Formats: sequence, structure tokens, C-alpha cells
Amino acid sequence: MAADNIPPFISAQLNYLISHFPLVVRIDQMWSGSKYYPGVIDRFSLVIPYCLEFIKWDVVYDAECPTSAPDVIFGPDDESFHPFHMVHGEGGHSRSPNNIISDWNYRDPTHLLVLIQDLRDQYMSYQMKRVGEVDDDRLKFEISTMLSREGIEMHMCSSAEKPEEVKFAVPLLDMNINKMVPGCPWRHPQKIYLQAVYPVGKKYVSAPSAPRLKLISTYELKTIFSVDDVKLPPWLDGMCMAEYLLHLEESLEKQVLEAISLIDVRRRFIEALASEFGRPVEADPVLCSKATFLAASGVFTFLVHILISTQFPKQQPVLMLQSSQHFNSQGSPIKSRLLTDYPWSPRWETSLMADRIFEFLTDEALNFKRHCNDPLQQ
Repeated sequence: MAADNIPPFISAQLNYLISHFPLVVRIDQMWSGSKYYPGVIDRFSLVIPYCLEFIKWDVVYDAECPTSAPDVIFGPDDESFHPFHMVHGEGGHSRSPNNIISDWNYRDPTHLLVLIQDLRDQYMSYQMKRVGEVDDDRLKFEISTMLSREGIEMHMCSSAEKPEEVKFAVPLLDMNINKMVPGCPWRHPQKIYLQAVYPVGKKYVSAPSAPRLKLISTYELKTIFSVDDVKLPPWLDGMCMAEYLLHLEESLEKQVLEAISLIDVRRRFIEALASEFGRPVEADPVLCSKATFLAASGVFTFLVHILISTQFPKQQPVLMLQSSQHFNSQGSPIKSRLLTDYPWSPRWETSLMADRIFEFLTDEALNFKRHCNDPLQQ
């Protein structure tokens, strides 16, 4: 982030934070709070992932003294969160934000990251303490069965508009998905979480209702595996979260391993296409999700774009043709509609799949050529 109106020390710290924070942190807005230097940006809002949602904190530097440590303003729902007042070691932390502030070195670009990371850790302890104080026997029991898992986050939600509830973010699958994908392009570790939302009830209920459950994954994982396609196992009467997680992870692990294995299936399909069309002009070498080939029908040349979904071969690829000789009135190449009306069976060998696509395009190329020569397209 290089901007002439951001003091260089602040810019260096912010750049380091965005590039090296273990989670994806966003800047929501930036502004100036200086009376004497109104054009100098010295404060900004950070959007920080927490418990599968986001918290927004304002980081406030002083443009008139940019070498000083910043203040941090927390959200309106966290008025009781006072990390700078915590006693040394409280909440299981050996350090305090006060130490970071007192030892602030404006020349060290890592200090803002260390401060925000420590504040987020303190915030996690603060939320765990709030949830632990809830007068709900079922919640206390569920927490006791889950605390042995690393990385669990929880959040106490209370407002005048709706009843109190507690949200849990439970990391699933003790596997390094990044390492399982050769040539993995992702900078952050790919994870799958179960979000569980429990209503807070002070009365004993013999048969409590199931929590609201939802699978959520990091964004990049969707390029090989979509949790939206996963059917959650049923929550049986009398079941607790620890028991439910055993069934869920057993099923989920099989599906993730299958999704990773399908990368090789898609690669073999692209190789089979290359035996029919020739070497691809462009292809996704890592996830094998798309490929483009140059084709010809007489003197008419065109590109064949092939989009391969994560559900391949159950779901057939989508084809699109693009002329290399015809352009519309805006100067863009003329393209076909998305094509899926060709012979297909997920049980065929990849060589047969490629052969049927090649046969289909032999006839479709003539239709596409007529489409490109239509005066209305130009």
C-alpha cells in the first residue's frame, strides 16, 4: 500500500500487517483525523475475521506524531472489552498489549501486526469468559466436551432485538489440505469449519433442540471442494456436539480426499482432449479446472473454451466457442452460448469423452460460423 498521503512508517506497518497476518484482514476505510494536516491519512478501520464472522476495529494514529503507537477503538457491542486493563498473564497470555505499546518502535514494520494479533487473542479469551459465565447447563456441558479441540472460537451474541445465543466456530479435519494439492496456489491454509449456534436458555429442557449448524470453508477451497454440496448428518435426540463431530468428520474426510483425487481425473481429461485438438493454448496446470484449444473448420478458426467443474465427471464440462476472425460492434470477439447439449456419460473413459466432444464440435463449428457471419452479430 503506497500512498503519498500516508506517513511512511504507518504505511510500512500496514503493508506488513496485510501481507503477513495469518488471516485475511481487510481495510474498510481510511481517513484523516488531523486538524493541522487534514490531507494526511492517519487512521483506518480493520475488518478482522473472528468466529466465522468479522469484527471491525478502528486504528488511530496521530498524524502530528506518526512515530507514536496507535490507539485502537473496538466495536460498540464490546464496551466491556478492556484488554489494556488486563493483568499480566490473565486469560492465559504471557504478554499484554500494554507491553507492546510501551515498547513501540515505529521503525519496526512488524509491531502493528503483533499488536492486532495479541488484541485478537485477548478478544478470544474475553469471549470465552463471557460464554463460560452463561447460566445454561447444556452450553456448559457442550463447552466441556469441545475444549480439547484446538482453534475453537466462540462468541456471545446479545441484543435487545433477539434472544441471546452463543456461536461456535469448530475447525474440522486435522489435515493439511494445502500440502495435498501439488503446486498449491493458496497463501493461507485452507480450512473447513462447523458453525454451531445455540440459544441461551436458563430452564432445564429434557429434549433440547438441535443447534443451528452450517459448514463454512475458506474462500479458495471452493475451487476444488464446495461445502455447499455437503449434506450434514442428522442431529439425533440426546446427541452432543462431540459425538456429532465424529460422524461429520468421518464423512467429510472421505469427500475432501475424493475431491483432491478428482484433480488428477480432470488432468487426464485435458490430456485426452489434447490428443484430439492438439496442445492447449491455455490450461489450468494446478487445479485443472479449464482449458482452451485452437480449432479450425476449413479456413474458419476459433477457440474452444472448456470449463470443468469440481463435480466432474458427474457434471459434464461447459463448452464455449470464440471466433478468432469475427468481432462485434464493440470490438470484442464473437462468442457462442454455453454449450452442454452434447453426448455425455460420467461412466465413459476420458478418451471417449474427448472423442464425443470433438465429434460434436465438428458439426457445431458450422452453426457457430453461420452465427458469426450473421450481420446482426457485427
